[in-house]
Amino acid sequence: MRYKGKLTQWDDGKGFGFVEPIGGGERAFVHINAFDSKPKRPVDGDMLIYELSKDARGRWQAVRVSFSNVKSATTPCPHQISSLSLYLILGFFAWLCWWSLVDRLPLLVPVSVVLLSFVSYMAYAQDKRAAQRGQWRIAESTLHLLALLGGWPGALLAQQRLRHKSVKLEFRAMFSLTVMVHLALVCWLVWA
Repeated sequence: MRYKGKLTQWDDGKGFGFVEPIGGGERAFVHINAFDSKPKRPVDGDMLIYELSKDARGRWQAVRVSFSNVKSATTPCPHQISSLSLYLILGFFAWLCWWSLVDRLPLLVPVSVVLLSFVSYMAYAQDKRAAQRGQWRIAESTLHLLALLGGWPGALLAQQRLRHKSVKLEFRAMFSLTVMVHLALVCWLVWA
């Protein structure tokens, strides 16, 4: 028998959560591998169609899971970029350009930051596409390296615009560290 329910407590990093049936009843465990197809990454609040099964310990689990409205599930919704992030990025670029104009930084620095930001954004977009399709992913260490080398503005925009790598706390902590290290290195270049 097929049921309709709402996804709750989804942990994207671990790939599982729970589905609560519409109209009440016991919630069931749901794993990312239980989805028939993955047109997008599940998020809290997604409406799902599923069957129920019991695991070896007698607990309910959702199997043969699909999104209840595939069209809306696959239609990307535009996400907003926070004003704070936008001001931070624009301020950083202005700061880099200023120090280049007064010959404290080589022009190569702001140019490379722009190029690496573009590469970072595209890497996040590719990784999100791969995640949605169950394909080979870009290593998190590669994303962090791009941010450390100067692509963090593009990575920050991608995290917010694409809603990718914006939830996992370990990733966000390491990303913040790479941004701080990059900023420290640029400051060292300016005042060295």
